[in-house]
Amino acid sequence: MPPKPGDLVFETGFDTPQEQQAWSQAPFATWVTGYQGTTSLCVTVPADQAQGSHMVRLPLDLAPYRGCRLLLECMAKADGVTKPPAPYLGAKFMLHYQSQTAGPFWQNQNDVYGTFDWRKLSFGAPIASDATDSELDLGLQDSSGTVWFDALKVTVLKPPPPKRPQPPANPPPAFKGHDLPRLRGVMSPNVYRDEDLRVLGLEWNANVIRWQITRNWGRPGTDRDLAEYDQWLDGRLDELDKALEACRRYGIKVVVDMHSPPGGRYENNDLAIFNEPLYQDHFVALWEKIARRYQGNSVIWGYDLVNEPVQNLPSPPGVADYLGAQVRAAKAIRAIDPQMPIFIEASEWDSAQGFRELEPVDVPNVIYQVHMYVPGEFTHQGVFSKVTGIAYPGKIGNLVWDKEQLRKVLQPVREFQLAYNVHIYLGEFSAIRWAPGAANYLGDCIELFEEYGWDWTYHAYREWDGWSVEHGSDPENHQPTPEPTDRKQLLLSWFAKNEKPRR
Repeated sequence: MPPKPGDLVFETGFDTPQEQQAWSQAPFATWVTGYQGTTSLCVTVPADQAQGSHMVRLPLDLAPYRGCRLLLECMAKADGVTKPPAPYLGAKFMLHYQSQTAGPFWQNQNDVYGTFDWRKLSFGAPIASDATDSELDLGLQDSSGTVWFDALKVTVLKPPPPKRPQPPANPPPAFKGHDLPRLRGVMSPNVYRDEDLRVLGLEWNANVIRWQITRNWGRPGTDRDLAEYDQWLDGRLDELDKALEACRRYGIKVVVDMHSPPGGRYENNDLAIFNEPLYQDHFVALWEKIARRYQGNSVIWGYDLVNEPVQNLPSPPGVADYLGAQVRAAKAIRAIDPQMPIFIEASEWDSAQGFRELEPVDVPNVIYQVHMYVPGEFTHQGVFSKVTGIAYPGKIGNLVWDKEQLRKVLQPVREFQLAYNVHIYLGEFSAIRWAPGAANYLGDCIELFEEYGWDWTYHAYREWDGWSVEHGSDPENHQPTPEPTDRKQLLLSWFAKNEKPRR
């Protein structure tokens, strides 16, 4: 029988010699009396040894659970665990596996450090259809102190998604919300400047911009005060008004991107709008407000309801999940504006892998959006870790990464597109400017987007200079280069093919 929600995948309390011996051994890991007087695993790392990984490992057979989403839970306690250099480091209860189609996978609860008594750590994890070499890891990474672990449990959260239907024969054109051959452009700066939009529209010939309404990106526990949030949002909408008028003059369609929804994110990156009725209701209400404000505005291509949804744990009763919350907002918009295109994003940071469990929504005039930053070790090198010099194309981790490997990553999106005859918008993709071969990576990505008929926007334009195509490969040089970079030349060569929207 196929796995079903609640099925037990693995459980241990470390209470027998067999349970303990199944884990790898290390001098920094000991078995002690801990949680509820039973045996616990204790990992201690001195301050002078904080750098590096201090983990013990257990092989875990996930073959029967490929395609599922699992729930991983344990109890943990910490004493003086130092704050690590990145949120995903520190005290770690982690799942790791390999995938030939998606690359290596790691998942754990973020921001676990400091001193605290026994508490639950938990996270959800999608299991790739070709997951191999799976393991559970416990310990400390790039931090010192002492951490205890006990009562590990892994259960099935969601079964594998249903098989996609066969693509329809001779389907009509999919709804895409515009009449141009292709929309090609960029993510916006964080602030409005008319000159930026003039250059983008008239000199670069871009015909779309994804306008991000954002602040506090990546910071948990923010945007909780709704009165203060609304005051901030009103200011950003006033700024959007100016941007829309400029984009009308310069021939640029606009995607209105709710990058920072009310309630913000938790430490595990889940959005509050998928967990708390107060914030979900406010999320729906703000989209009603935006729909009334911009009804009939032809400069807007559509509304991007929420940026990069993450939902590790199930929504509580009575609260819609990541997809249901988007449907709620979409239907509220439809009651005001029957025509405006609406973008739906997948789970797992709107990644291609999130499309494996995405189902089409029953809302008219919808476009599905995906983001592409795979492999992250290449695209984000030097951002979340100090490791640099990872080149594309070439071997990264255990895989050789080239255009055909990128095609495999995007396959879940392509299958969704064909099965349901829908339009795909690639809302974000990039490679950090100092990544060796960044132009090759971007070129291969764009060729795939073009082959599949997807509209796309590069991340980002005149935002943080790490993603800027106007800056060179030296991370210490924060000035634009006098001559166009190979990345800028690549974008401009594609933008040259653009047709402009009618004003």
